[in-house]
Amino acid sequence: MRPTGQLHLGNYHGALRNWVDLQYQYPCFFFVADWHALTTGYEDTSGLPEFTHQMVIDWLAAGLNPGVATLFVQSHVPEHAELHLLLSMITPLSWLERVPTYKDQQAELQEKDLATYGFLGYPLLQSADILLYRPAWVPVGEDQVAHVEITREVARRFNHIFGRETDFEQKAEKAIGGLGGKPASLYRELRRKFQETGDTAALEQARALVQANTRLTVADRERLLGYLEGSGVAILPEPQVLLTPTPKLPGLDGRKMSKSYGNTIGLREEPDSIARKLKTMQTDPARVRRTDVGDPDKCPVFSLHQVYSDEPTRQWAATGCRSAGIGCLECKKPLIDKVVADATAMRARAQEYEDNPELVRNILSEGAEKAREAARETLDEVRRAMHLRGD
Repeated sequence: MRPTGQLHLGNYHGALRNWVDLQYQYPCFFFVADWHALTTGYEDTSGLPEFTHQMVIDWLAAGLNPGVATLFVQSHVPEHAELHLLLSMITPLSWLERVPTYKDQQAELQEKDLATYGFLGYPLLQSADILLYRPAWVPVGEDQVAHVEITREVARRFNHIFGRETDFEQKAEKAIGGLGGKPASLYRELRRKFQETGDTAALEQARALVQANTRLTVADRERLLGYLEGSGVAILPEPQVLLTPTPKLPGLDGRKMSKSYGNTIGLREEPDSIARKLKTMQTDPARVRRTDVGDPDKCPVFSLHQVYSDEPTRQWAATGCRSAGIGCLECKKPLIDKVVADATAMRARAQEYEDNPELVRNILSEGAEKAREAARETLDEVRRAMHLRGD
């Protein structure tokens, strides 16, 4: 996430809540994208330290566990910048210019000067962020799938250019033996299925088989992954999209909740402020008077009920709206209670970190070291493939 200060409910339901669940299913890396913040906010960086600090507190209050996941700040792991530089040497300019959000954001942020290399190249920096950890999955919403796709293309191009080595097939065949009896036979069968019939399920099963084998060296693992498709060493494996649920969370004015629209509710906002905002939140415009019937599907408040309320409460709100049996303020009451309760719990969990800023710094420092260990391993292989090492 880019550090823009304390998070709001849209950030939580759009991504952070999924992160909390995923950390117990996969080894996860979550980082503060402070370099990405510079792509559109380079003219004033004075707030970055405090924004970073507050956002990480929000993460911890929401349930990210530094004992399970790796939390760090992007700029504390300089390997991100080096991989970005190396990938920029092989990435066609046209690939960056066709990224959908490139022109969309230029149109949306017309007041900013975005005619910079940093803004043009931010999708490639995202690719470096991903590929540095050679992940199997990237958790994103549908609007971010294009960024993962360009990452896959960059990895494919890198592997095509630098993944060749002398006697590749002989070395790959030898590495198959390192899998052991049954796994080696299964690998050969799955590779045959994919290469003869294009069976992608067999390809994924074979990849998982290789990744799970702890006896392989890093080099042999790369050879076997590349040998599946016959392309060469898979130095940078192509990550897959892990689509995560992202419920539509409207802002106070009915548009998408966003700081740029000034229509947000903070993750740790005070109860009185939450209640005041929700009481004035836009509802179905057809309900001008208390006796007017409404349509829940056209009401932003009901969209919040879909996220926060249980089924009986949603049914009560929908029926009352359609029959004018309840007024809009009455409909908002259980919603206010639930949002206030969640924010109060968040503030309570955040207090420990507010009182001990050194605790946050230590979490980020330890996370950066863990991230650098993984990043150095990747860059070592990248430099070797590009003949940028002295050995």
